[in-house]
Amino acid sequence: MRYQAALRPVRQASYGARKATSGERLRERALCCAPVAEIAPLNTLRYDTSVTGPLQEVVSPPYDVIYPDLREKLAAGNKYNVVELDLPAGEGDAKYAHAADMLEQWRRDGALITEDEPAIWMLRQQYTGPDGAKRTRQGIFCRVRVQEYGPGKIRPHERTHPGPKEDRLKLMHATRANLSPIFSLFSDDSGEFQTAMAEVAGGEPFDACDDLDGSHNTLWRVGDAAQIETFTNALAERELLIADGHHRYETARVYAEQVGGEGDHNYVLMFLCALQDPGMTVFATHRLIANSTAEQREAVSAALAENFEVTEVDAAEVAPADSDNTSICEFGYMDAESKRAYRLSLKDLAIADAALAEMPEPYRRLDTAILESLMLKGALGMSDDDISHLNGLWYSSDAEEAREFVTSGQYDMGFFLRATPIRQIQEIAAAGVNMPPKSTYFYPKIPTGIVFNPLEG
Repeated sequence: MRYQAALRPVRQASYGARKATSGERLRERALCCAPVAEIAPLNTLRYDTSVTGPLQEVVSPPYDVIYPDLREKLAAGNKYNVVELDLPAGEGDAKYAHAADMLEQWRRDGALITEDEPAIWMLRQQYTGPDGAKRTRQGIFCRVRVQEYGPGKIRPHERTHPGPKEDRLKLMHATRANLSPIFSLFSDDSGEFQTAMAEVAGGEPFDACDDLDGSHNTLWRVGDAAQIETFTNALAERELLIADGHHRYETARVYAEQVGGEGDHNYVLMFLCALQDPGMTVFATHRLIANSTAEQREAVSAALAENFEVTEVDAAEVAPADSDNTSICEFGYMDAESKRAYRLSLKDLAIADAALAEMPEPYRRLDTAILESLMLKGALGMSDDDISHLNGLWYSSDAEEAREFVTSGQYDMGFFLRATPIRQIQEIAAAGVNMPPKSTYFYPKIPTGIVFNPLEG
């Protein structure tokens, strides 16, 4: 997974001069070379915590994992919490106007400031995963030029829905900023990127905060020209794989096309992390079914008997153990009526091959794709539109929570999955197809509000 070159800022006395030179180089590349992933430092918009109070009071989880009660709690805690911008209150288009008004007011208050010199920002996250293990993951915030997906450039791995993209586009037009970063991965097989981060971490941190998941986030500002060049050199000829934020990336691409011409709007805020990072983890997202009919429940029972070996297990063990073995397909299953837990093992991979005959081999070995084809679309009769709009479908990344939802009768049934191995994610992306929604759960999330990327000079 490699491409021709990334942006390498040259060492000059003035960052303003270097920024102009970088822009000229990008235009030259566009004329003479095939498109590649282009990385640049941020023209950072950020909080001034001397005005707002501690960083942990103003950051939030990404907008798409914030439920209404949590939004109210965040907004009530500190008037400058980023949730007012990224998940604004109000109905219809009024909420986007609210976000724009708040951002402008915060700038006037001095709560948000724009830095004069571009920088890269390094983030270290120390966290305890859902499996109870303590880990550390680190990466950098930077700008990446938006372009079409393709080999050697930027690849997606999951399907997107139209609703979130429309929402994010309206917010982007209103605020003229990237508020929440896209999380992307790349291969640091040489170890240059990890070495560069170790050097930065030897210096004084810029700030630190704890988030709602209990992760401890430490932030370093990288403004030195030589250090920035080290990072961009380390990222040269590296393809980017979007881990989280597909809707935001596709929205940024549409926004750039609508604005047109050259400028800051052609870049998007990203957090880049190496696939080899020892703290890189992917967890499963379980499927919950609601409002099913008696006919659908009978169809599920018939499909289970036809396609799977079914073994009763203890409810605490309903979620199968994670495994890199993609030559088997395994799920857990519970229903609200019996409250009994089962392990499902696909009888023969030929069943998946037949159900997904038009898809490449790596996709036909994906648990979420097999479940979607045989059970969601097959037995339950769900359409792509049903899945996209969560009609009778919900997700949970917490197996215990999902079990409680089923046993309480809040949901009719639950399918419990294994985590998708990173190797399989790469193989499917390289095959040029996208996974079903919520096939991966990269943990922890990247907090929103640490830094922003303004889309106009």
